[in-house]
Amino acid sequence: MINRIRAIRKDKGMTLSDLALACSPPTTPQTIGRLETGTRTLSIDWLNRIAGALGVDPEALLTSEAKAAPMVVARLGAEGPEALTRPREAVPPQVLLGDAPMGVLEIDVAQGEYRPGDRLWLRELKPEETAQAINRDVLVPRPGGRFVFGRLIDRDANFVAILPPGAGQRQAVVKDPAWVALGVMLVRML
Repeated sequence: MINRIRAIRKDKGMTLSDLALACSPPTTPQTIGRLETGTRTLSIDWLNRIAGALGVDPEALLTSEAKAAPMVVARLGAEGPEALTRPREAVPPQVLLGDAPMGVLEIDVAQGEYRPGDRLWLRELKPEETAQAINRDVLVPRPGGRFVFGRLIDRDANFVAILPPGAGQRQAVVKDPAWVALGVMLVRML
């Protein structure tokens, strides 16, 4: 088994020091570095501590040697595509987003910036997190098994207001939605 601590840590924008301090109890950056590189044994205790600090499931930190991981090999910048000095693992969205319930909205008809065939990965928000979704795309259930999708433009303790992505569509208001799911990643096949 290969550990993917470094890949997940970097994708979350954490330094060795950040991760060391986030562990409970805190540890040293050197210890985290040794665990990442395999020069120190990654025990079950360490696996749980690091997973907790990264906000992921412990099994997300391990991958099989038999299956090659997808790699980030280049970056598109202002000057065009540039090779990375060291390619790194492309971490799947479930790993990065932790244990929040996930769902996918499949786009069949072009609306706004979305094209047919797009898949929008959604993360269910806790009620107290709904404010962070203002001016972002969300999926909200309505009574009778229907949904509303679009830009969250207003929220209150009892309702959310959503502006659909299509031109000429009216704002929708949903009272006491059971949940709100925030669009966090768009997958578009070419």
